[in-house]
Amino acid sequence: MAVLTQDTLPDDMKALRHLAMEQSFLIEKLKAQIAVMRRHQFGSKSEHLDQLELMLEEMEIKQAEDPAFEALPAAPKDQPKRKPLPDHLPREDVVHAPEAECEECGKPMRVMGEDVREQLDYVPGRFVVIRHVRPKLSCRDCGTINQAPMPSMPIERGIPGPGLLAHVIVSKYADHLPLYRQSQIYGREDVDLDTSTMADWVGKSAALLDPLVEAIGHHVMGGDVLFTDDTPVPVLDPGRGKTKTGRLWAYVHDGRGYGSETPPSAYYRYSPDRKGERPRDHLSGYSGFLHADGYAGYDKLYGDRIKEVACMAHVRRKFFDIAESTASPIATEVLERIAGLYGIEKEIRGSPPDTRVAVRWERSKPLFDDLQAWLGATLPSLPGRSSLATAIRYAITRMKRMEPFFQDGRCELDNNTAERSMRCVAVGRKNYLFAGSDRGGERAAAAYTLIETAKLNGVDPQAWLTDVLTRIADHPINKIDEFLPWRFGQTD
Repeated sequence: MAVLTQDTLPDDMKALRHLAMEQSFLIEKLKAQIAVMRRHQFGSKSEHLDQLELMLEEMEIKQAEDPAFEALPAAPKDQPKRKPLPDHLPREDVVHAPEAECEECGKPMRVMGEDVREQLDYVPGRFVVIRHVRPKLSCRDCGTINQAPMPSMPIERGIPGPGLLAHVIVSKYADHLPLYRQSQIYGREDVDLDTSTMADWVGKSAALLDPLVEAIGHHVMGGDVLFTDDTPVPVLDPGRGKTKTGRLWAYVHDGRGYGSETPPSAYYRYSPDRKGERPRDHLSGYSGFLHADGYAGYDKLYGDRIKEVACMAHVRRKFFDIAESTASPIATEVLERIAGLYGIEKEIRGSPPDTRVAVRWERSKPLFDDLQAWLGATLPSLPGRSSLATAIRYAITRMKRMEPFFQDGRCELDNNTAERSMRCVAVGRKNYLFAGSDRGGERAAAAYTLIETAKLNGVDPQAWLTDVLTRIADHPINKIDEFLPWRFGQTD
């Protein structure tokens, strides 16, 4: 389904209404197909049902997220009335009281009634209904009526509180629960939240949080040492009725290894393929060291602006696999030599860059050079096409690109910082089909940026996002940095 924008919407009302009806028809058609399959859920049909659920989820989130859809006239259909919030849920009153004295004449005011708006929210472990109570006061003398304004909500005219929105987002992207599964879980607590409703919430929340994602991206790219990795993600391709392979890229700034006090952060980007132009575009404004694997797409980046730092973990991994499968004494010796380098790094972790460089030159460089020489001397004695010879050739090539490790104490021995940032994606990929569309991949990248950056700073993502969603609607856009996760809980 093509992404609509204000520029691509048709001008006349008849065409707009046709477009709205077409979108609604597609959604209703999917709902009907899902309903039939739920009655016959087994085997391969169960997997196809998951795909349809995700496709529907993606379409509904996209409609909520894209402001262009708000310009579409509503399709002619019976609009269901909003269901009342369950009576069994506890109620908590938040009273927004106006001034007790009349603004006109200064006399005391009397209560003449109140307005109450109920909001479904979530606190860790339970649902709760927040009752926003606004007493209405009137002045006996001059007739002035006074009432506090309703505070801004993350989603105006909606019932979800910020805690519930944060819970739905974290459950979907950190706990890997698609919205239709969340709906089933909440139903067991007698809370009826259908997928369409939550899709609308996720879409609107994503649009609200976009400036914060951009702020984290600026912070990451403003550093001078980056770690990067990428991983494939299956993406639904509705036009062909199949799946395609997209790509999720992680860019991580974390200077804790050399004692930096700059907060660590992770910035994720999605692309529909793995072309070399993707990282070149992502890193177009970056200057500094780049820890990366041997992917050829990075090669055109390296030069005066970006300096490559190769990864010893990738070298080690090839020998580890050989040692595990064949018990090769040569592979085992390589692992022991590499372990010596890691032992030194463990001792100096957190030390200033100058200290790390000095120790590396004194203790690590002799081990490193000796390993390089030993690998070069061993290679001629091995069959050229053997896995061990292949591993040695790879090691010799990559180790030549590790010189910055000895030149600058901010560099690390490996790229594990970026690889750890991909664990969340790997878990999600095992649990369910990852994304419903390319736009869904972009949205997931934004969510991972928020959640993983919070985790890197020891911040509970749900508590932080609850706070952000409580206040962001009224917050000046030029002060969005105040919401960065490492500032959570700070007082002015």
